[in-house]
Amino acid sequence: MRVVALVPGGIGDQILFFPTLDDLKRNYPNAQIDVVVEPRSKAAYRVSKSVHEVLPFDFQDRNSLADWGNLVGTIRDREYDVAIAVKQNWLMGLLVWLTGITTRIGYQGKGAVFLTNAVPFKPSQYAAALYHDLLQPLSIKTPVPELAVNVPKTDIDWAEKEQKRLGVHETGYILIHGGSGQLSQAKELDKIYPVEKWHQIIQSFQEKQPDLPVVVIKGVDDEQFVRSLLGSSPDIKVTAPNDIGKLAAIIAGANLMLSTDSAALQLSVAVQTYTIALFGPTDPAKLLPRNDKFLAIESPTGKTADVSPNAVLEKIWGG
Repeated sequence: MRVVALVPGGIGDQILFFPTLDDLKRNYPNAQIDVVVEPRSKAAYRVSKSVHEVLPFDFQDRNSLADWGNLVGTIRDREYDVAIAVKQNWLMGLLVWLTGITTRIGYQGKGAVFLTNAVPFKPSQYAAALYHDLLQPLSIKTPVPELAVNVPKTDIDWAEKEQKRLGVHETGYILIHGGSGQLSQAKELDKIYPVEKWHQIIQSFQEKQPDLPVVVIKGVDDEQFVRSLLGSSPDIKVTAPNDIGKLAAIIAGANLMLSTDSAALQLSVAVQTYTIALFGPTDPAKLLPRNDKFLAIESPTGKTADVSPNAVLEKIWGG
């Protein structure tokens, strides 16, 4: 059986889709599973063990009819047996219908007329469970598995060397992911947590736990964020993993992860690191499983910046 899943969204969305892919592979071990994702999200599949090939397509771009036609042609040429459309809209439904694939699975609602199997759309549930519902037409009706990633050994080795470089391999460490990266949309800007509040959290933590180092993750576009943090908290250590496998490995070694809503947060859940997550415009019930290892702090205003440092510290010491 050959399966293609069309999965728009960022890296965090892809990781939340991993349990669906893993369960599909578990039930159909001989299936060849490909995914169509945005170029920015292709990197997520470095830590997936279930996907055969990743086909990049920028769903968010102003694509011409020729662009959509090329995608349809690419999918048709591969002669898939099953298509899974993750996005609930008429364009995605039309797209999979044009591919001529026999079994076309998606959600009830917009675009469902183009599908052969439409499952109920229940957006209030945990996102990984929402995606997992798409397997019901394939006779997979078990509960959604936990998030999991397959970290390459080379990335695990890198993380061990990095811990030694930072001098934290024996002490353990608290890890912070709070960079703004390439955030641009208003909703995304509401996910940013101010440097001065991170400083308050770090300072209080260092006063209570002076022997447990604080390590900050530096992403591609986090130069200013990290420089500002170092200016106010010079004792922190900085790590800059250059791919998602290394990021997952360095998160896996942490005693505690503090993060805003990001792909790194989903990696932390996947590697089962004790995590405290700061949420602004997004609903933590949709992005975190029910598990005492993953604690959410929700902003009272919908802006992550309005989360009180004291609320974070209370979770650290009392959580």
